[in-house]
Amino acid sequence: MSLRLRYAAVALAFPLFWSAAGAQAPAQNPSTAPGTVMKNKAPVSTEVLKVHLPRPLEADLPNGVHLMVLEDHRAPIVNFQLLIDGAGGFYDPDGAPGLAGFTAALMREGTVTRTSEQLSEALERLAASITVGAGIASPFATVNGSCLNDQVDTVLSMLADIIEHPSFPDAEVARYKTRQSALLANQRTQPGFLASERFLAVTYRDHPAAKASATPAALTALTRDAMVAFHHDHYVPDRAVMAIAGDITMAQAREKVATALRDWSRGTAVLPQVTEAPVVTAPSVSLIARPNSVQTSLLVGTQSLERTNPDYEALTVANRVLGGPSARLFEHLREQKGYTYGAGSNFTALRYRGPWSATTDVRTEVTEPALNDLLDEIKQMRETPVPDKELANMKRAIVASFARSLENPTAVLNNFVDLYIYKLPADYWDTYPDRINGITAADVQRVARKYWAPEKLQVVAVGDAAKIEPVLTKLGTVQKFDTEGKPIGGSR
Repeated sequence: MSLRLRYAAVALAFPLFWSAAGAQAPAQNPSTAPGTVMKNKAPVSTEVLKVHLPRPLEADLPNGVHLMVLEDHRAPIVNFQLLIDGAGGFYDPDGAPGLAGFTAALMREGTVTRTSEQLSEALERLAASITVGAGIASPFATVNGSCLNDQVDTVLSMLADIIEHPSFPDAEVARYKTRQSALLANQRTQPGFLASERFLAVTYRDHPAAKASATPAALTALTRDAMVAFHHDHYVPDRAVMAIAGDITMAQAREKVATALRDWSRGTAVLPQVTEAPVVTAPSVSLIARPNSVQTSLLVGTQSLERTNPDYEALTVANRVLGGPSARLFEHLREQKGYTYGAGSNFTALRYRGPWSATTDVRTEVTEPALNDLLDEIKQMRETPVPDKELANMKRAIVASFARSLENPTAVLNNFVDLYIYKLPADYWDTYPDRINGITAADVQRVARKYWAPEKLQVVAVGDAAKIEPVLTKLGTVQKFDTEGKPIGGSR
């Protein structure tokens, strides 16, 4: 069966699944909020979703770029993503946090042959886009783009120019510094950022994952020479993956990408290995003092796991039970107690142990009961098996969300990019619904005990220190900081 027909077969199957299983998704837990009446009349399918996803075709180009193409001829659009391993913020030089992000952002602001304005005007005329970015702790830089199918050659030529010949013009660097300086200043007014910054610092310490953002000092010290050197060493084709989805064949894509990137030469710099962060072995309590704040931003978290860890699916289900949409934290802190507009949890799994955290923003006067209830919900996950009905609903919601994502060919292709990057089994995504549905209450309790143990939890609160510090001291020694991240006095 052709890729196109296989994709269509999968797409046609999803409405049947969603009409049955998805209808239950909005009501995951029986609400105990006053006045709530649960009808329990939504149709629920007990059948496990069966899929056989269309596989992208893959090839290695002469310069080392790994090409992945997923055909979808329903619309005359081509979407592409180029991932360059080794060009993300994980590889920022010591003392220059943010250099990878600065480099990526300014590559789009001019090349040897095109100014920033010329690039933008040409893309606008073509109804196309090209963006370049690099996460502060990600191993990858990414180039995302889209265009109509009759403009692929032109847009790929522009992409190659941006990737191979960025000029980092002094005027654009100066403008970027001005803009970025304002953004860095503004983020320090955001309690969510301050909580995340402290959490990452205490959880990852000297590991590259400890970075939450570039720093004003690194921005001030930024030079064109530093970006030129970083680009030269890190933007190389033999560590790149080009993923393309849309109205294009593999033969067409291979010819066009190979032609556009024919002058992109292999690199010689050797990247250091991605190492694990030091294991978290003790809890901590941190307070970021934000005088006169009318609310407290709470974050409780720790390290999670690597993407290839066999506990990944079990932790996915556990996290969904605790902090997913309309799950326990939301139900308890918002619906039952009215402490907050929202509460939830999330985790990231990478080549190293990514972060897991549960977060909420509450009124200052309810900081203590809200924090206690949040910690108690985590405790209940460790100590009490999840009831069968709740567990079944949450697993159904995860599988339904996965099914919905497959309506988008780019999302399907991204799944296979993950498969390539993390060396997952070839049938990983075909069997994903079965693995999720196979998770038991004992599995959920086991991973909750393993990853959310009390001695691993880091508590961070951002708010009015005069009012919330006494609450935090009940949990242990409090490390206190100002909104610039500098320690205040001694620990209490």
